[in-house]
Amino acid sequence: MTIATGTKLGRYEIRSQLGKGGMGEVYLAHDTKLDRKVALKILPAEVAAHQDRMRRFVQEAKTASGLNHPNILTIYEIEQI
Repeated sequence: MTIATGTKLGRYEIRSQLGKGGMGEVYLAHDTKLDRKVALKILPAEVAAHQDRMRRFVQEAKTASGLNHPNILTIYEIEQI
């Protein structure tokens, strides 16, 4: 599932795809509310449909959001659209 450039997901506007793997696709997007570049990870429906996978994804995001290092992305939010 590739999301087209210019697609709006809530306050985010997709700019380009950065990569993809088994757990989803990552996109460069523009946060229109805060006027900044962000990376969005979009999970495929088959991954999002499994409660265990979603629970693990949310737990990993919570853990990573507590890290502060120049080589680790900052997690600002988890949202289901």
